[in-house]
Amino acid sequence: MGINGLMSYVGEHSEFFVDLQLRNTNVIIDGNNLYHRLYFDSNLDIRRGGDYDSFTDIIRLFFESLAACNIQPYVVLDGGSDASDKKLTTLKERAFEKIQAANSLSCGGGGSVLPLLVREVFKQILTKLQVPFVQSFSEADRDIVSLANHLNCPVLTLDSDFCIFDLQAGYCPLNYFQWRNLCRCKDSQDCYIPTRCFSLERFCRHFSNMNKTLLPLFAVMSGNDYINLPAIEMFFSKIHLPIGKSRQRSRKHDRIQGLLNWLSRFADLGEAMENVLKYLKKHEKEEIRQLLSSFMEEYEPSNVNLKDFFQSGVYESEELKKLKLPQWIGASLIKGHLPPFVSDALILRRTILHVQVENIRRGSAHTTALPIRQVIYWLLQNTSPSSLSPSLNKQPTSFPPVFHEFDRFQKSLKKSSVQVAELAQKFPDSRYALATLNEVPIADRLLLLWETLGVTASILEPVPCLLQLPMAVTCYWTRCSEPKVTLQHIRALLLGIIFGELDKMLHIPDPQVSHAEVNKIVHDQFLKWKEKKSPKDALELDAAHTFCQWQCCLQAGLYLNQLLCSPLPEPDLTRLYNGTLVHRLYHELKSSSTPENLLSASPKIYQLYCNMVQIVKDSTPPGFFQKKKSKSQRKKDKKVNQLPDTRESTAMDTLPSCSVNNRFAILATDK
Repeated sequence: MGINGLMSYVGEHSEFFVDLQLRNTNVIIDGNNLYHRLYFDSNLDIRRGGDYDSFTDIIRLFFESLAACNIQPYVVLDGGSDASDKKLTTLKERAFEKIQAANSLSCGGGGSVLPLLVREVFKQILTKLQVPFVQSFSEADRDIVSLANHLNCPVLTLDSDFCIFDLQAGYCPLNYFQWRNLCRCKDSQDCYIPTRCFSLERFCRHFSNMNKTLLPLFAVMSGNDYINLPAIEMFFSKIHLPIGKSRQRSRKHDRIQGLLNWLSRFADLGEAMENVLKYLKKHEKEEIRQLLSSFMEEYEPSNVNLKDFFQSGVYESEELKKLKLPQWIGASLIKGHLPPFVSDALILRRTILHVQVENIRRGSAHTTALPIRQVIYWLLQNTSPSSLSPSLNKQPTSFPPVFHEFDRFQKSLKKSSVQVAELAQKFPDSRYALATLNEVPIADRLLLLWETLGVTASILEPVPCLLQLPMAVTCYWTRCSEPKVTLQHIRALLLGIIFGELDKMLHIPDPQVSHAEVNKIVHDQFLKWKEKKSPKDALELDAAHTFCQWQCCLQAGLYLNQLLCSPLPEPDLTRLYNGTLVHRLYHELKSSSTPENLLSASPKIYQLYCNMVQIVKDSTPPGFFQKKKSKSQRKKDKKVNQLPDTRESTAMDTLPSCSVNNRFAILATDK
């Protein structure tokens, strides 16, 4: 993020900072930066698909610390790319870097790859905690600055771009924000969070009282997320930068300090710009001037007043007005009810799919969910030519609508063309037009969801509403994953979901349920499995790949449900999947252990597990889980074909009974 090397440079200069005791104030939080930092800094799983429950607990503690100090947070999340897509080159570079990091992690090396559903989990936690948040239409930085200056309060992030913005109340870098170390004031006993605040005035004073309007020029010349011009490198090759005497530094820090010293000689931006351009070739000067001016605009506060949004739930955006999006789409994007994936696909006709730690030798895990995304694309292209701005109607009418996806191919990033699903025969275009999609009867929207996932409403009735979408996705994943899922995969995944339900029961006890003590015993045993360490538990790549496919399907299913205005309630992702536990259960099941036996001590949760297993069984054709037999075995079977196949029926007796019938025993056959 931001300007390469600047954050580590300013971190070496304590004179740029002011010590603060943060309390009794508003604070604007860079949401994307916060969830990245808290996840990576908390030693949570990044190899097995994420520990969302542990992440949830950390986020809760963070906001509880703010509340204890009477700090009112306002969270601003990034949206999708803006209509110009000027950051595409940078986004592709980052995606490629993540692929290399994921490959390293899959082989036991280092790297940082955020689990796929962290953003959605984060939004759910904010909603549960009633922390106000907004999703910017594109990158949030300028909106954050505008809001912070409206409220005259500090910004909390770890993005070096905020060393350039002119913030009235300053910028508190997350690495100095000691939210785990609450202190008390000596006079009032009020709690406060010790932190350090970057001071733009101190920074400029250090460089001979440099005019702060020169800092955006410094940022774009240093190479930020938007600019990397060969002409600027020509400038650096011709000029001698005054580094000055100081401690030993890196080359990056030398360039930063030298450029700041050089720029500080000039009284204003116009003079500095002319002195930059004189080192460039004559035919390049005007083009570079325009480019630099354009990129420097990214350091001006936006004209969006998010204060209005937090007071009334709406705000005016010139960018949204220009695009002429359907009103309900714009409102849903702002409120975070639709993901940036949708705005990227709708406006740019392209998406970048996030990499996971999977088997790099296999095709991307996202491939399994492609048919779901094709339905999303069908809905997004289903617009009348006059309803959206010209930039959103780039498809020639004589060709099938095409969207582009950037996804992992082996160890590289590949762009693919994806045609939309063909659904017009069953679901008329006019009825499912994007502009009025929110007005389609809920039964019809549900029908499209069920059709996409290949299930019926009736088979999902035995599970609670909040689990119906995950179960529908699990049925889809079971049929469509490649390589084919095994019974151990399914049992481990469903037991992991059961652990999440137990966790919720213990955190929010039901006075009508009298099994709390038994539930805790069962829950504690699951915790032991989760925490169990074994040298034999190296990451099994194919298992990781299979569970990654499930998360891809769940993400696509969530996005489709959101685009259909949530005909199903959104599942509680905070306790739905724990990668560490699911992988451990998978190993337990492979060693012929039967964790299901433990559930018999908790009848309610046991019955839920039985129902979930039965749903998967009902959604697959007969014999789906039978292992393929060798030629010799098929010949042997032919000789004794008069005998009944007792494989499934005898396996029914291997597990404890569940209610009247042991409905999940069928899944014990894959031993």
